[in-house]
Formats: sequence, structure tokens, C-alpha cells
Amino acid sequence: MIIMDDLIIFLLMIIIPIGAQMYIMYTYNKYKKVNNSNNFSGFEVARSILDANGLENVHVVEVHGQLSDHYDPKRKVVRLSTEVFHGETIASSSIAAHEVGHAIQDKESYTFLKVRSFIFPFAKIVSYAAYIMLIAAIVMEAINLIWLAIGLMIFSLSFQLVTLPVEFNASQRAKEELNKLNLISNSEMIGVEGVLKSAALTYVASLAASILQILRIVLRFRD
Repeated sequence: MIIMDDLIIFLLMIIIPIGAQMYIMYTYNKYKKVNNSNNFSGFEVARSILDANGLENVHVVEVHGQLSDHYDPKRKVVRLSTEVFHGETIASSSIAAHEVGHAIQDKESYTFLKVRSFIFPFAKIVSYAAYIMLIAAIVMEAINLIWLAIGLMIFSLSFQLVTLPVEFNASQRAKEELNKLNLISNSEMIGVEGVLKSAALTYVASLAASILQILRIVLRFRD
């Protein structure tokens, strides 16, 4: 029974992230072929929203890679992948607006963004320490150390949990700004919502996979 549960959880750990990644690529590839009615590039969309929110000091630059877009709060830079930076599509507009949403959060000191930035270095260290401790505990057959390692893994989930409201809020801000500034027509908002929802799903899938991984370890060592 334990072996069967372990197998099911292991398969879910693989299927959920892969399924989410396939969905975001399907949605992105679909809407990167659909031009927005205003023919605005991702750069122009990002720049328009930033300027409208008094963020003239935030730069928008091009980076290599696909879906490598992100906002750097330390350098105050929105980095857009080549396709998004130059693309005049619904996908480009959606992603550019989402990343600018993080810049607006930064300006307004959005609580969850501040919390995520604060716990990020700790969560990263704790995550590495947890797996090293787990390996050591197995080698030494120290059950108490195993449960301590599991506790550290649960703590490291805090970063992923806090990431969810940050990402959902950035997407909501993106839709509001695109609509308010007439950067996207009403008929195109369905595509925008599709792109943003698929992106958010990857974070949900990542959290689910992490929870399943911890559950798998607990099932293995509970006896």
C-alpha cells in the first residue's frame, strides 16, 4: 500500500509541473501569433504603463531566452525576452504588463512582495540545508533528524506560498493598466486573461509538486 501511494505521488510530482508547462507554452504560442490591435510592442506597453504610474526611473531592457521576463527590484529594471520586447502581440502585451505590475508593487511597497523579498535568501538556504540534513539523517539512521529536515522543507514552502499572491496581484494590475490606458481592446482581454492565467498556473503547479514531495518523504519515514 505504501509502495502504491509512493508511486502515485511520484507520478503526480512529474505530471503536474509538466502539464502546467505544456499549458503555458500552448497558450503563449497561441497568442504570440495574434497581433494586438494597436500594434504596440512589449517594450511600448511596458514603457507606457511605467510612465503612467510615475516610474520613469525604471528601465525596460531586452534579455535573451524565452519567457525569461522578470522585474529586478534591486536595479529597478524590467527585463523582457526578445520575443516579448519586440513582439506586437497579445502575449507580448500581457507578459510586459505583468512584469510592470511587479514594478508598481515595488513602488507601493506591496506587503507580500516585501515579505517574499525578505524570506527569499533564508528559504533558499533552508531548502539546501534540509536536503543535506535528510541525506545525513538517512545515512546515520537518525529519525529525529529526518523529521527536522522535513520541518525545514515545510518552512521553505513559505517562499512559494507568498509568491502566489504576488503573482496573482501583478496579473490583476496588468489587466487594469492595459484596460485603463487602452493598450488592449476589450475583445482582446480574453487572450490577455488566458496568457496570465496560464503563467499563474505554473506557480500553483510548482507549489503542489513541492507539497507532494514532502508528503512522499513523510509517508516513507512515518513508521
